[in-house]
Amino acid sequence: MSIIKDKLLAFMKEEAYKPMTAEELSNIFDVDFKELKTFYKILDEMEEEGLIVKTRKNRYGILEKMNLVVGKLQGNPKGYGFLIPDDVGIEDIYVSGENMNGAMNNDRVIVKILKERTANKRVEGEVIRILKRANNKVVGTFEKSQNFGFVIPDDKRIYQDIFIPKADMNGAKTGYKVVVEVTKWPENRRNPEGRIIEILGNKDKPGVDILSIIKKYNLPEEFPEEVEEYAESISEEIPEKEINRRRDLRNLKIVTIDGEDAKDLDDAVSIEKLPNGKYRLGVHIADVTYYVKEKSPLDKEAFERATSVYLVDRVIPMLPKKLSNGLCSLNPKVDRLTLSCVMTIDSTGKVVEHEIFESIIKTSERMTYTDVTKILRDKDEDTIKRYDYLYEDFKLMEELCKILYNKRMQRGALDFDFEECKIILDEKGRPVEIKPYEREIANRIIEEFMIVCNETVAEYMYWAGIPFVYRIHENPDEEKIRVFSEFIYNLGYYLKPVADMHPKVLQEVLNAVKDKPEQVIIDTLLLRSLKQARYSPESTGHFGLASRYYCHFTSPIRRYPDLTIHRIIKDYINGRIDEKKMQKYSKFVEKASKQSSDMERLAQEAERETDDLKKVEYMSERIGEVYDGVISSVTSFGMFVELPNTIEGLVHMSNMDDDYYIYDEKHYTLIGEKFKKVYRLGDKVKVKVVKTDIDSRTIDFTLVEGEEE
Repeated sequence: MSIIKDKLLAFMKEEAYKPMTAEELSNIFDVDFKELKTFYKILDEMEEEGLIVKTRKNRYGILEKMNLVVGKLQGNPKGYGFLIPDDVGIEDIYVSGENMNGAMNNDRVIVKILKERTANKRVEGEVIRILKRANNKVVGTFEKSQNFGFVIPDDKRIYQDIFIPKADMNGAKTGYKVVVEVTKWPENRRNPEGRIIEILGNKDKPGVDILSIIKKYNLPEEFPEEVEEYAESISEEIPEKEINRRRDLRNLKIVTIDGEDAKDLDDAVSIEKLPNGKYRLGVHIADVTYYVKEKSPLDKEAFERATSVYLVDRVIPMLPKKLSNGLCSLNPKVDRLTLSCVMTIDSTGKVVEHEIFESIIKTSERMTYTDVTKILRDKDEDTIKRYDYLYEDFKLMEELCKILYNKRMQRGALDFDFEECKIILDEKGRPVEIKPYEREIANRIIEEFMIVCNETVAEYMYWAGIPFVYRIHENPDEEKIRVFSEFIYNLGYYLKPVADMHPKVLQEVLNAVKDKPEQVIIDTLLLRSLKQARYSPESTGHFGLASRYYCHFTSPIRRYPDLTIHRIIKDYINGRIDEKKMQKYSKFVEKASKQSSDMERLAQEAERETDDLKKVEYMSERIGEVYDGVISSVTSFGMFVELPNTIEGLVHMSNMDDDYYIYDEKHYTLIGEKFKKVYRLGDKVKVKVVKTDIDSRTIDFTLVEGEEE
């Protein structure tokens, strides 16, 4: 079927092609009468996928020839939206409220270009067709009036309330969180309509907040029965035959190093120094594909989920617990099947030899970042004594980590040191402590070892010429770098924006601002100027890591791309790849890349939202308290201030009543009209918590000066 689609597309892309009807196309392609139904179905599918478009006169053509763009609509609480095109080479298109034509956030749509880009205005468009609705179910808060009700969506990008007829309220009460099924889509000025299909409970009841987010992002709470049954049927015994065909590494000193609360341990490491002074680094990754057979119920479910989601109070795993925390997890002192990448690395950090093979290991210890940091940084005698037989190995790991890090920095990798946060909840799910997450030497060791392993595997498979899933990070947009360059020039730093910029140029800027007052502001702005990393069947390199070849090989328990490439690697090293497999993998890596990138974004949004929710909840208990903070963003309506515990709040312009402030967009500053006081990104300020709103996930600060302190 895809061959016919490719032929149709190629035909329509020809310069001489003029839009044709389905009948005309079937004549051109000499379609047999018996095959007509299938042929018309293919045209319908291509239209649904946004590959072609059918005009009002029932003629088919390709989008770019008709000034049309297909993609996903990103809504805005104010009623307008942006089209995020499928083609990453096309910039986002602004769609005004009157041109949304009933489209909602995340709908897949076709947009007609109305105005091309000018010097100070972006491309504008109008939604002409909705290909696929994204919001069949919506989570929100129910409000009841006498004869009807309405649901205010939790997702503020769905800006219209959903009308609920009296007959479809299903016993919901005002203030309850509900799931509503949309029965009528919005048209012109009419709101969408729906019926309540699930009541989650009073919005103030413990646990309902996180449950609402899970439902909002349509995250799966349980595994389907057939998946759980399949997992339960897997034997815990490793057959002798399987052990015998693998390389036995059970006599090696191999450890896992993870956070205290991690249960899905998918990577372990071993190290030794060779007589010639080189290092032999072993990275041993759980062989999940041994248990997750292709096209099995487990595999299909893992493909759909594509990633484990780490919410503030729970993990929604990609694989059932029996595998993620049990059979596949490299738990201490038990036999586990692995895929090993053993590298010989010289004193400059260059991988001079490597080997990838199937293995069986038995880890010596389940180490935590805390304990390894105690050993290496704090020289804690009790911890050193407890792990004395591994002490020299940890010192070697630190030695090699520094070599690899320096090599990465020399080639121009960007190392942002933004603090992540750890949110600690009590037994009722209330946040009791929020603190920055420490990235110490132990974390860095694992980071560097996984990076070098991912690079080695990606390069090896690239030159093997086998279809693969790469992790890519494209070069930044030239326009965004130009704006960034203009901004830092005003702070005394020079950067010449060029089309094919090398990351080393940006790294030099990061180094120049290190430990300076403006470091936070420049780091933040540079990060915002970069693109997001994604999965791709093409190896175009990783800009942020300054890597020519990169992939994700090291976490197959929690990421589907890693699982996919393990399968490909095992087929390749065992000589099982023929022409048929090449074709199969070519199609599959494209599907897996897209699904994994989409689900990664979704997981990130859900994780961020649960964090934001708990941060607002935490600050709700601290109204009136005063904190030191740093201005993290400046806008036309005020400035955001970040506290040392990573919580961010807004000082609204209306609360800055000592002067009338003007927003200077170019320099990210607010300037007082009368007294000329300037607030800029990165400035230190003192703020007081004045208001929080859990529903909208917002925290309001006011500035504190002089006597108030």
